[in-house]
Amino acid sequence: MNPVFAGLKTSIFEVMSLEARARGAINLGQGFPESDGFPEVRQAAAVALMEQSNQYAPMRGLPVLRQAVADFYARTQGLTLDPEHNVLITSGATEGLSAAILSLVTPGDEVVVFEPMYDAYLPLIRRAGGVPRIVQLQPPHWTFSEADLEAAFSERTRLVLITTPNNPTTHALDRDELELLQRFCVRHDAWLVSDEVWEQIVFGQPHLSALHLPHLAKRTLKIGSAGKIFSLTGWKVGFVCGPQVLVDQVARAHQFITFATPPALQHGVAFGLGLPPERFAAALAELEDLRDILASRLTDAGFKVLPPQGTYFLNLDLTASGIGESAIDYAGRLVRDHGVAAIPLPAFCDGGRELSVLRLCFAKSPATLEQAATLLIASR
Repeated sequence: MNPVFAGLKTSIFEVMSLEARARGAINLGQGFPESDGFPEVRQAAAVALMEQSNQYAPMRGLPVLRQAVADFYARTQGLTLDPEHNVLITSGATEGLSAAILSLVTPGDEVVVFEPMYDAYLPLIRRAGGVPRIVQLQPPHWTFSEADLEAAFSERTRLVLITTPNNPTTHALDRDELELLQRFCVRHDAWLVSDEVWEQIVFGQPHLSALHLPHLAKRTLKIGSAGKIFSLTGWKVGFVCGPQVLVDQVARAHQFITFATPPALQHGVAFGLGLPPERFAAALAELEDLRDILASRLTDAGFKVLPPQGTYFLNLDLTASGIGESAIDYAGRLVRDHGVAAIPLPAFCDGGRELSVLRLCFAKSPATLEQAATLLIASR
């Protein structure tokens, strides 16, 4: 068996979700909304299911969706993308990440990543034969320095992988951070993969893409997710955008991973990307209200809530909250004894590192969040 996967344990998200189901607990662990996404987008996909072709879609995605992606990013982020050459549709953002890593990394190449990180990154890098060079980020600001990059980059650096806003830290990279990365990527002639699936869920500021920086734009693949944009996490429709030379390379891997993505979902996403700005603003405002419900209750009860900059998540600093247990032990006790599933941040690290931080998903109903807050307060 391939040792990269043979040694992997069951994902902490699956473990906590199974615990939540078995115990009837509230699941604030896995990052999916309690509501079922944009109904008008689901309706558009339902119509397409009956009225459009259900045979193989074009490998690079339906033209109508690639055009919709280019138009959406032009309208919302001021990016100029040729739908024919700069946009690829994948079966979810994770498939896009997989195709990008497998197509750009060869055995022995070093890949700079930032921890805590989305848990798919390291297995995908190692499966490609890459060598992760990990920059460990620290709460509460989760940023990095020039010295951190000096230690991580080398003559073997081939790829840099970032997430903005970040899951799980919620940190959105600012221009200074991206400019620092730009200098190092140019100096070491490294590609950048920018996981921007949370780009529509950024609080208090516009989303800043790696493609906004001129020298990064020439060497960056931007990864987007319809599932996150429309709160339809089960749809698995992703976007890979960037220079033609990189998109073409990713397409070569994509064609032998999933080849194509369900056409009805592509039609639904194309419709959704054309919705007016007010619809997206309303969805963001709803999430901000849910964030504030949970943050206010926990803050009032003495929990230290780290400042959220985006995503569906809040993080609790357990030590600053007066909780002496490790994050893993506290998460276990929380689901077993108090009926709330959450994710300890060490699950987003490469083992052997203790972070006294707990991630909670607030994309739930107000009633669920009120009940979860009550149970969390009782756990102290």
